[in-house]
Amino acid sequence: MSRGTRLDAYHFYEDDWDSYEQLREAFEWEVPEQFNMATYVCDRWATDKRRVALFGEHESRGDSTPSDATGVSAGDRETYTFCQFQNITNRLANYLREQGVERGDRVGVNAPQRPETVFAHVAAWKLGAVSVPLSTLFGPDAVEYRLDDCDAVAAVVDASNLDTVREARESLPALETVVTVGDADPQADEVTFQDALADQPRTFETVATDAEDDAIIIYTSGTTGDPKGVRHAHRMLLGHLPLFVTTMLNMELREGDVFWTPAEWAWIASLFDVVVPALYYGQPVVAYNGGQFDPETAFEVIERYGVSNFFAPPTALRMMMQVEDTERFDVASLRTIASGGESLGESIVEWAGATFGGTTVHEGYGQTEANLLVGGCTALTEFREGYMGRPGPGHELAIVDPETAEPTVDRGEVGEIAVRYEGNPVCFVEYWNKPEKTAGKVRNGWLLTEDLGRMDDDGYVQFKSRKDDVIISAGYRIGPEEVEDSVAGHPAAADAAVIGVPDDERGTVPKAFVVLADGHDPTDETRESLRQHVRDRLAKYEYPRDIEFVDDLPKTATGKVRRASLRDRSGLD
Repeated sequence: MSRGTRLDAYHFYEDDWDSYEQLREAFEWEVPEQFNMATYVCDRWATDKRRVALFGEHESRGDSTPSDATGVSAGDRETYTFCQFQNITNRLANYLREQGVERGDRVGVNAPQRPETVFAHVAAWKLGAVSVPLSTLFGPDAVEYRLDDCDAVAAVVDASNLDTVREARESLPALETVVTVGDADPQADEVTFQDALADQPRTFETVATDAEDDAIIIYTSGTTGDPKGVRHAHRMLLGHLPLFVTTMLNMELREGDVFWTPAEWAWIASLFDVVVPALYYGQPVVAYNGGQFDPETAFEVIERYGVSNFFAPPTALRMMMQVEDTERFDVASLRTIASGGESLGESIVEWAGATFGGTTVHEGYGQTEANLLVGGCTALTEFREGYMGRPGPGHELAIVDPETAEPTVDRGEVGEIAVRYEGNPVCFVEYWNKPEKTAGKVRNGWLLTEDLGRMDDDGYVQFKSRKDDVIISAGYRIGPEEVEDSVAGHPAAADAAVIGVPDDERGTVPKAFVVLADGHDPTDETRESLRQHVRDRLAKYEYPRDIEFVDDLPKTATGKVRRASLRDRSGLD
């Protein structure tokens, strides 16, 4: 392992610890003044020409799809060493610089789980630019808002969502550079990934950035207003490492470990729970571009690549529980399963232990603004059913009064989960162009999660509910106002309100209450038309599974929808 840029604080798994308490007391953050994530996840490993960074696989769909920009055909598998990783990202960084992308500029990354997605982020960081991950499930309205809000000047776009970006681009004059990935027929002002790399030098001097310089903007939805751009500095990677070691690794990292998550790489929980930390430690990540999650395929991927550390939302694990005759898969390589986004049930823990031969299962907790805060670590502390785990090393957590943001809530009592903001590298810098939202998020020195929970006398944290109305569905955060606006944009809808309702498979799903416009009838055809409208305009996971037609909506004196009344009407509160 390279030691030239090694930060010893994040290798505490190499030491022996008597207890989790001892580890937490001993741990101290190590944040260099200058720190660029690209150096630590790519460049420093490139001298080992045989060290593997990424396994890429594109699901075959039974056709003769031509080779994509990196020469990989659908159904093909490819391995990228860290040396190749460096060469590709250097060439892409040179191309982007040639197109005028500069330090601080925003670069959209709208691609699924494939190596080019990582290449695009790292190339942007090498320039000192800021990458902006975007889900390929986004429709044109969602893409347009985010790229316009952050003034993106370039984007790397997969063929699967290229038409969506082209439609959005009509309203994005700043977006001058578009690099296409996959089987795409580029337009005159677009360039394929392969052509962008052609004739570019393989050398590039990664820009020296301060640890406090912006590296990434990830958009998150809230209950009111538009989606918020969460600004994170390069230091945020270091903030993820302690819980990556305790919860994802369970205090054990081996040469030959392989990491995979089936979750799309547009979210902080996939990129920074799994992909970027694994690369930081010089370990390979599986990039499986297989479309919609298939539980049987998940077993096959784990077997094929010898996956040792697996991260999946509870929804995916519940689907895998339905697979029969799992003995036909050789999954003995799997040592840890981590999950988050919604509570794990005891049945999942028991199933995983039986199916994977005693595999450790941990729950983790965090959010876009401050990720990987709480988690399990059964190597040092016991599993406690109903609790997410304990605060990770370096994180000072408290249960605060939801009104005053003061840590006056007694142990065992319910309050708002909060983390000390200053000096914690995992915490966001601020919301992009929304100072008033930042001021509400950080109070009295605490970053407020807007989640209600309790902490027991031993420090175990239990999640209770959302403080606001954000819907968490299969791990995705859905802002009801954005869905409401989309539904209300349909000709049949005069007004709409959205809440989350229980669902056996996804935990919670959006339900819309719709006041119909004159001339439209409350039919199943109208319901499906409304659903399809949201699918087409927003993300495909955001459409309301249930639609109830109503004569009017309960509102406050100022005209705001009273979602609590709708929950009462649905028997939820």
